Amino acid sequence: MDEKWQRPRGTQDILPADAARVERLRRLVSSVAALYGYGAIETPVFEQTAVFVDGVGDGTDIVQHERYSFVDSGGVALTLRPEGTAAVARAYVEHGLSAWPKPVRLYYWAPMFRRERPQKGRYRQHQQYGFELYGSPEPSADAEVLLVARRLLERVGLTPQVLVNSIGCDVCRPGYRAALVSYFQERWADLCEDCRRRATENPLRVLDCKQDRDVARGAPDIADFWCAACRAHQDAVMALVADQGLAVVREPSLVRGLDYYYRTVFEVHDPSLGAQSTVLGGGRYDGLTARVGGAPVPAVGFAGGVERLLMAAGSAVAEDPVPRAYVAQVGPGRAAWRVGEMLRDAGIPTEVDLMARSLKAQMKEAGRRAVVVVLAGGQEWEAGRVGLKRLTDGREAEAPLVDLTETVRAWLDEHER
Repeated sequence: MDEKWQRPRGTQDILPADAARVERLRRLVSSVAALYGYGAIETPVFEQTAVFVDGVGDGTDIVQHERYSFVDSGGVALTLRPEGTAAVARAYVEHGLSAWPKPVRLYYWAPMFRRERPQKGRYRQHQQYGFELYGSPEPSADAEVLLVARRLLERVGLTPQVLVNSIGCDVCRPGYRAALVSYFQERWADLCEDCRRRATENPLRVLDCKQDRDVARGAPDIADFWCAACRAHQDAVMALVADQGLAVVREPSLVRGLDYYYRTVFEVHDPSLGAQSTVLGGGRYDGLTARVGGAPVPAVGFAGGVERLLMAAGSAVAEDPVPRAYVAQVGPGRAAWRVGEMLRDAGIPTEVDLMARSLKAQMKEAGRRAVVVVLAGGQEWEAGRVGLKRLTDGREAEAPLVDLTETVRAWLDEHER
């Protein structure tokens, strides 16, 4: 095929079998949200560019290198949504959700757009799910979102590794930042070009660089700079999740890649995915609402990529087999057409031949698609009856047309058992 007719680099076509797995995972995420009282929120696919430049931070890779931005015909600078948290924070401020009973629990499932290097499980257009909790500064809020993440991953059969850290607050982070700048200046020649820029603009980001991992390992530990409040918060989070049997490991180099994080940050990894092992990540972002035009509100949450989670889950999130009927036309007429709609009216997934196949060919096709075949037409039809055959065990019978939907449903239920 000519390249100009192929999908853009870093995108994917989701075909029916994969779409069924995606939908099953979406329902699973929704069910976990319902357990904890998180309500669904949807934000526009594009936002004013300032939402991400100011909200996420102009020193981040998302803003500097990866955003899809354009100016519309009215001269408004817009950006396709590269991440969900800043957009939800904008909606929280714009719609006055701070007046709602606290805490406010929200979740989303939405497409994101980042012009990054495509990798296995990472696309320039991808689906992301996220959970956001607004209004509580307490360590218990951090612990809840960690437990939500655990329950979600357990539902897809994963027992991954949970890494946690605290990047401090406005009181203790400046001292740590100064120590990092000094440390990296002494190792300037060992840093990559991007990290030389980061070392002065946002030195915590150097700790997140895969290329300079060896340099980052020797950097000062932020735990030595925590103020008393940050230390108490971190200790409380760790104790609360331990009470619920969630094993977590503190990772001193964990900082996450976005500027809005505050105190708690965490990532969940699945070692089976190899180098790209992160399944989801998040943390606390108490100042984000102030970045997008509102008053500061305490908030904490996480997000993960749908494609990455489906890779990790494998067959645990398999396509739901739908037991279905197939109506074959016997001889001339429109009996199959009428029976097909009758079964669908009763809520039974049904297919009808649309290719004018012979009866033999219809039966062969039914073997690929269905559990029960209904034979509509011929002398039986004139007598108000239809033939039935269950392909899984060869059972055959005739049924009055008036009893057909109940009979087909019973045969399908027996198959399920």
